[in-house]
Amino acid sequence: MNGIQQEWTELHSYVARRDIIFYYVGYFSQTIIAAMAEAVKLRAEHTGAVGQTRRKLFSSFIEMAQNIVHYSADLHAKEGKVTEPSMRHGAVFITQTDEHYYLHCANPVDADMAEKLRAKLEHLRSLTNEEIKSAYKEMLRAETPVDSKGAGLGFLTVARDASAPLDFEFSAPQSDGAQTFYLRATI
Repeated sequence: MNGIQQEWTELHSYVARRDIIFYYVGYFSQTIIAAMAEAVKLRAEHTGAVGQTRRKLFSSFIEMAQNIVHYSADLHAKEGKVTEPSMRHGAVFITQTDEHYYLHCANPVDADMAEKLRAKLEHLRSLTNEEIKSAYKEMLRAETPVDSKGAGLGFLTVARDASAPLDFEFSAPQSDGAQTFYLRATI
């Protein structure tokens, strides 16, 4: 066995060993997110996730994918023109180990966004579950923050649904100042 079949077999073996139940890297748009969301629902059902876990996994997936669409520094352009609706580059994958699901996402961000994300996530990591739930309820009643492209609920939703504090990292800055933002939620 060599060539395409060997590559496929090696990739499939790696995915199975790592318990990867969903993986996507490429450009994200609202249409792509909707299609992926359906696949995530089906995969969660197939793996035997209970109703509440499926809901948390689904809502966290949507929020992470939305953050890529809104904040990734890699904006798809064709012939120098930004495509409409906008598409931005990133990656998301879901793994399962025992009773836990791990939802990962990554996307490039500029230096200013990296600092904003770091501050938000460090603050979230310092909160208790009850404080996160309270902040979520307050945010529902508040007006949308000026610098937000949504209702500002994304990370609060993921943190509320997670069974452990959110993990995050940033790569070293590239020559243009962009960094890759990595986020992991345990569901």
